[in-house]
Amino acid sequence: MAGTNHIDVFEYLDYRAFLRDYYAKKKGDGRGFSFRVFSRRAGLGSPNYLKRVMEGDRNLTYEMAPRFAEACGLEGEAAEHFVTLVRFNQASTNAEKSRAYSKLTGSKTYRKIRKLDLAQSAYHSKWYLPAIRELAASRDFEPDPRWIASRLLPCIKPSEAKDALNTLLELGLLKSDEAGRIAQSEPLISTGAEARAVHVANYHRAMMQRAAEAIDLVPPADRDISSVTMLVSAGGLQRMKKRIQRFRRELMELALAEKEAKQVIQFNFQLFPLSVDPDKKAGQ
Repeated sequence: MAGTNHIDVFEYLDYRAFLRDYYAKKKGDGRGFSFRVFSRRAGLGSPNYLKRVMEGDRNLTYEMAPRFAEACGLEGEAAEHFVTLVRFNQASTNAEKSRAYSKLTGSKTYRKIRKLDLAQSAYHSKWYLPAIRELAASRDFEPDPRWIASRLLPCIKPSEAKDALNTLLELGLLKSDEAGRIAQSEPLISTGAEARAVHVANYHRAMMQRAAEAIDLVPPADRDISSVTMLVSAGGLQRMKKRIQRFRRELMELALAEKEAKQVIQFNFQLFPLSVDPDKKAGQ
């Protein structure tokens, strides 16, 4: 990656952040680098194009992305990573974002540099990792993959349970003491009100799929799946979101107060529009 001056593109999941750091590094070298110099390298007509992209005032087109990569001195896998970053950051749908993310994480160099990111992605992409983490808080928990696999609903393979334990330990979400006992390192984890990371979006999809399967797998007495359709204002929608967020915090506090917890449950909150907002549509 000649010319990057040790600004490693594989350390980034935001191409604008890479460009800002690259520009700051080159400018700080004191060799007459400027927006105009970069524009000449990339064959741009406007000397402010890079500045506008860095500041988020303008998107980088897919056709222009390879020219930016070349102007930054990126070659081969590094240049391809930068182009994919552009697609990842500017994807208009979750499906497009997921495809770009899969391509990013498929890179050997990325996988070598960002092992922790990949483990965090695995935590949210496999529904049973959060379940195993919660199961570890029960008194009768056994760190035996066969025991863990048989306790989940639906059951998983012992090999999957073994990999899950390793991932949770690597992330520090579970800890092992000198006697070999495994326990939670922190009592609660939440993805937050509106986590945007692609792996968290995949986690939510997986849990919604579990909810759909629970209709057939779980007796009505052991589940509560209901819905309501209503007409609200824009302000009403925001008030409901805040109430859900407050209620979620209350549930987490109730879980902390449990003394004889034995079973892992999943509580999904789903609020989404079934019609367009005419005011927003008119203003677009």
